[in-house]
Amino acid sequence: MARSVLQGYRLKTNAMTAQPTPSDLHPVDAEYMRQANRWAMTARVRGNRPFGAVVVSGTGEVLMEAYCNTTETGDCTGHAETNAVRQLSPKVSREVLARSTLYSSAEPCVMCAGAIFWSGIRRVVFGIDAVSLRVFRGELSEQRDAELSCRDVFAASPHEIECIGPVMREESSAPHIGFWKT
Repeated sequence: MARSVLQGYRLKTNAMTAQPTPSDLHPVDAEYMRQANRWAMTARVRGNRPFGAVVVSGTGEVLMEAYCNTTETGDCTGHAETNAVRQLSPKVSREVLARSTLYSSAEPCVMCAGAIFWSGIRRVVFGIDAVSLRVFRGELSEQRDAELSCRDVFAASPHEIECIGPVMREESSAPHIGFWKT
């Protein structure tokens, strides 16, 4: 679906939580979120941490799909969003990236938010939020993350980065159920 359809779309929020309600999510966003969640399940099946990402151009073309591959590669920076940006940025102009949306199965970590910023992508939609993800991860030090929201990283950007999430929490939580050590 063309970006022009999405440009005029403004996500409504629930006044109590200031977060999108499931019925308010644009069908195009829901479709690509499901795709990101499928990549998260692929990562899990392959023995990696369950995270997935999809980058879609402003004209609706899927530019890149990626999953977390840290276990397979031994590369601690092999997060889904960073993998997508790393593979995509040498091939696509910054102008195209600026009109693109990155869909992530979970709230981007500090590193991934930085990669998104440096790529020039200006719109992010994510599933499970970092606070909820920390409940799944537990207190083991090797499973903990830097407790900084992607919104804090994006707010430091000289250009606006629209950030929508958490969305589709139940579907986005599914890959994490029973995965993390307690």
